[in-house]
Amino acid sequence: MNETMVCAVGNVATQPVFRELASGASLRFRLAVTSRYWDREKSAWTDGHTNFFTVWSNRQLASNAMASLNVGDPVVVQGRLKVRTESREGQQGWTSADIDAVAIGHDLARGTSAFRRSGRPDQAAAGTPSRPEPDWETPATSPGSPTSTGSPTSTGNLVSPAEPADPAGSPERKPQSRRRREPVAAGVAAAT
Repeated sequence: MNETMVCAVGNVATQPVFRELASGASLRFRLAVTSRYWDREKSAWTDGHTNFFTVWSNRQLASNAMASLNVGDPVVVQGRLKVRTESREGQQGWTSADIDAVAIGHDLARGTSAFRRSGRPDQAAAGTPSRPEPDWETPATSPGSPTSTGSPTSTGNLVSPAEPADPAGSPERKPQSRRRREPVAAGVAAAT
C-alpha cells in the first residue's frame, strides 16, 4: 500500500472530543509537535517551530484514548498521514495535516503511566469466553491405587498436574536450582 506512516511525539493540545457514531466510537484531538535544537549562542536547548496535527482514532482505540488522555499529556502517536487542502469561495485556502491513528501511548521518556487492560465489549455482550477453559481436573484414580487416599485430588481440590500442592490447597513454589558450568578453557588446557 502507498500510505505514509508517521510516528509523532508531542503533547495533547486540545481536550479530546469523543463521538459515538453509527459505525462505532470516534475521537479527535490536536497534537502539538515542537522541534528542539541546541542553541550554541545561549548554550541551551531552544524550542523550534511547532507543527499541529489533528489526530483521529476509531472504535476501541477511541474509547481507550478518551479514558486516558488529557490536555498537556506527552504522547506518541503512530498512524497514516493525510494532508488535505481546501479552498472555499471568498476565503483563503487552507491546509490541514491529519493522522489516522493506529496506536496512541504516553511518552514514557517524560513521565510514568499505569496500564489497565480494558474489557472487550463485543465478547462481553455475547457472553462467550475468548478462549476455551482448560480442563484442570486430574483423572479419577481407582480405589486401590496409592494416590486415592490423602491426595489433594481425592478431597475435590483442583490441582494442576505439573505443580504439587501443600495441605492448605495453595500451590507450593520451590526455587529451581541452577547448575554451575565449569570453564571449558581449563579442560582444553589440561588435555594439551
